[in-house]
This record gives sequence, structure tokens and C-alpha cells, in this order.
Amino acid sequence: MSSRIKQIDYYILIPYLLLCAIGIIMVFSASSNVAAQNGTTPISYLIRQALFVVIGFGITYFMTSINITILKSPVVMGLGYLGVMVLLFGLLFFGQTVNGAAGWIRIGPINIQPTEIAKFILIIINAFFITRSNRETRLLNGEWWRTMRQPLIMSALIILLVFFQPDMGGATIIAAICFMMWLASGIPWRRSFRILVVTVAFIVCILFPIAVKLSESGAIKSYKLARVLAFVDPFGHASSAGAQLVNSYYALSNGGLFGVGLGNSIQKRGYLPEPNTDFIMAIVGEELGLVGIVVILILLAIIIGRAVQLGIRSTNGYYALLCYGIATYFTVQAVINVGGVAGVLPITGVTFPFISYGGSSMFSLTLALGTLLNISTRERKERNHDV
Repeated sequence: MSSRIKQIDYYILIPYLLLCAIGIIMVFSASSNVAAQNGTTPISYLIRQALFVVIGFGITYFMTSINITILKSPVVMGLGYLGVMVLLFGLLFFGQTVNGAAGWIRIGPINIQPTEIAKFILIIINAFFITRSNRETRLLNGEWWRTMRQPLIMSALIILLVFFQPDMGGATIIAAICFMMWLASGIPWRRSFRILVVTVAFIVCILFPIAVKLSESGAIKSYKLARVLAFVDPFGHASSAGAQLVNSYYALSNGGLFGVGLGNSIQKRGYLPEPNTDFIMAIVGEELGLVGIVVILILLAIIIGRAVQLGIRSTNGYYALLCYGIATYFTVQAVINVGGVAGVLPITGVTFPFISYGGSSMFSLTLALGTLLNISTRERKERNHDV
């Protein structure tokens, strides 16, 4: 145990612990009015979030302790991928619709968000198939399709299922993770650019029109499309789809540099929907000010920077791709959340890592973070052994 503690990467662990502590405090502060509206006690969300964090600690410890080669097991990857596909298909028929997207499925007393699990599963699947046997050499020799067809097809199926929930934010994050891992794999940048162009064209020319038609027919609610309109002109839709963004502006403006003080937010009192999940950073901005937001972003940036550093230093291609995939996961999720809160990106319902309320998100994030700690520990042991 003492040797394991000595090997732990505190550049990852300490920011993670601080983010979780800030998250518990802010969820408690932001959810007081939500709890009253739901007829529960003011500390109900505090207790749940604390429980999610404790379970997340357990997941982190487990992922740090295991032999990481277990993630390469066909059984682990096969069951993980099959489970995610079954859950995503299940959403089409049994999913609970929240804010226009059927993103949750109830299994007994537990609500599961399959999209969150899919992010981590696709990271380990892409890392495995790209670095399997002699595939890295094939990429360098230009045989990219033989190497990439399996992860491309597997990733595309999940992205399509997530897109048609419809969960634009989740689909964007997963696509970004896969693209960055493919780019880091050794595919020539021109080939990567072509894949990106084809993907964007497919979404814009085919998927988006289909989504519009389904919305017009009532098969898919127009909530997501209304969010796009609200992004373009939030104050013109302030009484409907633009209410979230307008009140987020008010919260950030009210908070200023140092905030109005913890617990003193006005916008969380029935004005800003989802103050403890999607828009918790608006409440952070109002209560703790720009300084509070910057501190949180710095803590997360330390973890992301460490992940990229581990990937660059690693001599193991599998480890490197895992690090790049996890770094992209954390980065894109944070950018989309903060971008939506600040009005520079459309609102997509994406949570902020380790701060927003939610179990599925916390569990997926801690799976990824525990994997990072595992890689860091192994790399450090190998360097010490070489010395």
C-alpha cells in the first residue's frame, strides 16, 4: 500500500479531489430550490452527489489497481460494447425523455445514461484496434482502411444511435474523441481531414435534414432545434427556448469578478432551469465570480495537461492513445458545457466534469481518470526500473 501511495500521480489526484469537493458544495448550493420544487429535503441532492463521489473514488481506486491489460480483453470490450449498444437501442423504446432527449433508461431504482458509458468504452476500443498487432506499421505504409475500418464502423454505429436520441452534445463529444485518437494514431493529416470533411458533410447534408423532418412529423421533439434558434437570438426567445441562456447571462453578469457569495445566487431560485446540472457553471460564476470559474478550469486543465504529457512521454502506443482519448474527453466536455453557459456554443445538455450533479457522468469520468492514474503509475515504475 505504501509503495502504491508513493507512485500515485498527485498532479492528477489532487485536482480531481478538489474538483469533487467543489462539485459537492456547488451542487448543494445550486440545488436548494430544485429540491424544494421536487418536494425533497434541501440536502437530498447533496447526499446523492456525495454518494456518487464516494462510488467514484471506489471506481478510481479499482481502475488504478487493476492490470491495465484487462482492458484489452475481448470479453471486457465485447461485453462493454454490446451492453452500450443494447442500452442505446433500449432508449429508442424505453428511454426517459428529459429536455427533448431520451437519454436515460431506468433499471430498477437506477437511472443510467448510456451515452456517458459509451465515451469510455470507445476510448478503450479505439486504442486497442489501432495498436493491435502490426497495425501501426500499416498506417505508416498507407494501409489505413485495413487498420481503421473496425473502429470506424463500431464508433459510427454508436454516434448514430446517440445522435438520434437526439443528443447532439453527446454525439459531438464521442466524435471528437474518436477523431483525435484516429489523428494521433498515425493516419496522414490529409486523410484525417478528408474523414472529418466527409463526416461533417454527412451530418449537415443527411442527418440534420432527417432530424428536421422527424421533428416536423413529431417523431422527434423540436426542442433541440429550438435551442439552436435560441443560440442565434436568445433575447428574441427569452420567454421560451432562450430562457436558459438569458438567465445564464444574468447570472454571470451578476457575479462579476468575485461573485455575490456562496449560496446567494438569485438565478437558481426558479429563474435558471437545471442549475445543478447543465448550468452549474453559471451558478459558480454568480456565487464565486470569474475567479471561481477560472480556478475550476485551471484544476481541470492540470489533469488534461498531465494526460497529454503522459501520452507524449509514453513509449507504449496503447497507453498513449488512451491518454489522448481521455484528454479529449475531458476537454471537449468542458468546452461544450462552458461554451453553452457563456452563449458561444449552442446549449446541448452536457455536464461539466466532476462539478455537475449526476451519477452516470461521474462514473464514466472516474473510469477514465483511474485509467490515467494506472498508466502514470506503470510509466513511473518502468522509468525507475530502467534507472
